[in-house]
Amino acid sequence: MSDKYVAYVGSYTYIGKSKGITIFDVDLESGTFTRKGEVACNNSSFMAVSHSGKYLYSIIDEGLVSYDILPDGMLKQKNKATIKGMRGCFIEIDSEDRYIFVGGYHDGKLTALRLLEDGSVGEITAGIFHKGLGTAWRKTNRPRVNCVKISPDGKFVLAADGGTDHIKIYDFNHDTGSLTQCDILRCELTCSPKRIAFSSDGRFMYLVSEGLNYIAVFSYDGSGRRPMFELLQKVPTCNKKDTSISSACSFMFSSDEAHVFVSNEGDNSICLFDRDSETGLLTKRCTSPISGEFPKGICVFPDDRHICSVNNSSGTLTFFKIDYEKGLLIMSGKPVNVDEPNKCIMHRISD
Repeated sequence: MSDKYVAYVGSYTYIGKSKGITIFDVDLESGTFTRKGEVACNNSSFMAVSHSGKYLYSIIDEGLVSYDILPDGMLKQKNKATIKGMRGCFIEIDSEDRYIFVGGYHDGKLTALRLLEDGSVGEITAGIFHKGLGTAWRKTNRPRVNCVKISPDGKFVLAADGGTDHIKIYDFNHDTGSLTQCDILRCELTCSPKRIAFSSDGRFMYLVSEGLNYIAVFSYDGSGRRPMFELLQKVPTCNKKDTSISSACSFMFSSDEAHVFVSNEGDNSICLFDRDSETGLLTKRCTSPISGEFPKGICVFPDDRHICSVNNSSGTLTFFKIDYEKGLLIMSGKPVNVDEPNKCIMHRISD
């Protein structure tokens, strides 16, 4: 049996013809998609696949929706669950597929819900509204939870609040699903933290600033009662000196974590960085235009040789071949039209 992949693209359904989640067959050789089908749901703004690979979860207006992933990659709805707040913007799943966490951009709420053995979304185990005021920058006037990440050791839940320039850190009780704030990582004013990612060895954290357009690299030590972070580096994501109309918005490692990709709204570009696995430090190789508007998401193909840009405002998916030696992203294939796309996930199926 050979490996095949499908891609799930979540979209807003306010306008246009998108039903919610569009499913594509993935051509690894050419680095392109072929439309396979659609699943109807309201305004799929973010998605995540369980670590078991059996279930897909999506943000919807009602809260969350869960799906069985069928052998051919199509989806069958399991259930819907409320988060008792405004529509979320980010999903994180714990390593044992026991809990799912939702970040709320619109209401500044962090929500934890239990996942049942059959993959359905269960009851809320924690719901915390962030408080405080930010600066006068366009997106930092009130709490906005842009991203939620579990620390590599599973001890802490980190919530990046782009409205208050804080990363709030919570002790996570794996038995009850409760969250207790234990610390705050205070970021640079108007930084507006957008995305958090940890290296798989658990030694480094990467923080994307949408307000100041950089990636901050931190060392991480979770051996004590409280997490320890040390700032090691800041690298810009835009080439232009005036970045007032740009916002860094998406982050992804290559599968071997030797490279990092970040997309920039406004600048409409993707940056390629080399990553040193020993020091965690980044070196920029290129910043390339994405031939679309608002690259809200990016998705690196499983072969690490191609990348897809998810262009929300232009309603397109654009595809590029990655030349690591020359430090270039080379457009390949024709754009695929999808109304208001937000997020792309590739998932392996067997043929």
